[in-house]
Amino acid sequence: MTEGLKTKKALILKTAREINVQKWTPAEIDQLRRRLVAEHGEAGKTGSDYIADVLKDAGQSVVLNLQEEAEEQYEEEFEDLLHFKTLVDAEVSVMRLDELMRKFRAHGEHAAVDRVLNVARLGKRRAEMIARNHKVEPLKRAEKEEIAGWFRIWLETPDAFFDWLDVRKQSPEFRAKFPQLESEE
Repeated sequence: MTEGLKTKKALILKTAREINVQKWTPAEIDQLRRRLVAEHGEAGKTGSDYIADVLKDAGQSVVLNLQEEAEEQYEEEFEDLLHFKTLVDAEVSVMRLDELMRKFRAHGEHAAVDRVLNVARLGKRRAEMIARNHKVEPLKRAEKEEIAGWFRIWLETPDAFFDWLDVRKQSPEFRAKFPQLESEE
């Protein structure tokens, strides 16, 4: 039995090398499965899930759905998006999220747009969590509360966000609450 599994795995990997694709999607996996049957008959019969597992175990890139594909394709773009130690950092984070969302929308990358929105929601939750932590100094908590509000407003009205933010930063309440922002900019 073990010899048969080794042989089937070996057949899968040998055929995969012959097909030679960078990324295994369901279509390529199905092509590999059909080729195994065509070339090896009964010995080549196997399920797509098993083939995908063998390919993954061999270090091949296997993408079985659009969400995975978007995450893999744009992983570099999503790295380090949520850095907001300061209000200036938070503004840069929201700008980067906004740029990515607009780019992905323009290219019809719906799964990637969803990922951007999920990252923004995570940023909002992180900021809220820090804002509620009484072990954090009051000024930092106030900043995180402000940042959580920024994420919330961007998520609700991304098209109006940056105009709103400009007005917000000029408001007397904001300037009184965060006088240090003048020196950061």
